[in-house]
Amino acid sequence: MAIQQQGIGVSTADLARIDAHPRVQWMFFQEPELQYEVTVDQPDPHFAKLLQQAIGGQEGEMRVAMQYLFQAWALPEEYEEYRTLLMETAAEELGHIELLATAVTKNLRDSSAAMDDDARETAAAAASMTGQNPRQFLSAGQSAMPVDSNGVPFTGSYIAASGNPAGDLYANVMAEATGRTLATRLWEYTDDPGMKDMLSYLIARDTMHQNQWLQVLETLDDPVPVPASFPQDRENQDFNYTFISTRREAQPDPEYPWTQGETPDGNGQFSYAAEQPGDGTVVASDPAPMTNDDPNRDTQSARSTDSADATDSNE
Repeated sequence: MAIQQQGIGVSTADLARIDAHPRVQWMFFQEPELQYEVTVDQPDPHFAKLLQQAIGGQEGEMRVAMQYLFQAWALPEEYEEYRTLLMETAAEELGHIELLATAVTKNLRDSSAAMDDDARETAAAAASMTGQNPRQFLSAGQSAMPVDSNGVPFTGSYIAASGNPAGDLYANVMAEATGRTLATRLWEYTDDPGMKDMLSYLIARDTMHQNQWLQVLETLDDPVPVPASFPQDRENQDFNYTFISTRREAQPDPEYPWTQGETPDGNGQFSYAAEQPGDGTVVASDPAPMTNDDPNRDTQSARSTDSADATDSNE
């Protein structure tokens, strides 16, 4: 399923009107073919489990696909070219999910198909012993799931879509960097030629995507600090470019690039402080009684009452 963006089921006149309107988003359509060939020469249920990290893990393709979509949907008209880039890349990432899901299924089902009938009957029971995630059999019929390698479901909390183009672009570089790191580790782990070939393709695409986001950042005017729209004269000028050491004993300036010299944003000079500003306090006012669960409160109250009663009796 090569997923792309396209207008579908509309007339030529309608397409012309859509093209003339910058905020109309093209819908998706699918083609009955994979984005890249997926072959498995040596089916491995354990590797299928590892591949799940590249689908539903924090470094996975579901993360970047959803991240790019939500970033695109938040952009105003003035960033239409970036919106288009995000949408096209998100569509490609959806295709990557399909590649990996296909690889997981092939590693699971082809390993079972290679067994004789008696062995196949016991395959499900032995799934966890061979390293396979049992739920891939029990819940998904020997196929991929939207989970990571530990079976933890994908979560939207992995997604960075702040509405700030510069901040999101830096997040995209990080996402592609961690995704590429994961793909290279999977490539190193497997000896299967087909899996290495598929992963080499995904690694190459991560290389491209890292570079494209860095290139877009270069087109922005003075993007740092993020957000650049906040007036810097409103931040504390004594600490905005100072590296503050947290060492127990005060140390001299190590003269690193981040403790002296011009800052990358060109707005200041790095400096070094050997200790934190201090003068703060960790003491806070007492909480409301109803929120403070004091285990001795009832006992103390009872003792006070008993003491008062005893005093009254003596009098």
